[in-house]
Amino acid sequence: MQLSISGQHMDITDALRGHVADKVEKITRHFDHVTRTHVVLQVEKTRHMAEATVNTKGATLHAAATAGDMYAAIDSMAEKLDRQVIKHKEKLTDHHRGDESLKQPPDRGDG
Repeated sequence: MQLSISGQHMDITDALRGHVADKVEKITRHFDHVTRTHVVLQVEKTRHMAEATVNTKGATLHAAATAGDMYAAIDSMAEKLDRQVIKHKEKLTDHHRGDESLKQPPDRGDG
């Protein structure tokens, strides 16, 4: 998986880069078809924003979060992405049971 982190109006420190990498790793543990993740961190006065775009097999997921602290914003954004990834993974799984059709009544053996 390719991870890119950029910052607007701020420098990306090693601590921030490591925190983002840990949170994105949690997402890839739930769904291993993530190909690329782009995270943008920005600061406007006292508002810290984190947004991410995750490219997966079959979908592009996006989440953004705002908080008073950059680490809290990253945590909130990661939780939103995690929920989206789990929901996308559930949509991909086939919930049908073999060849049985829902429209055909079951065989009762009456006759």
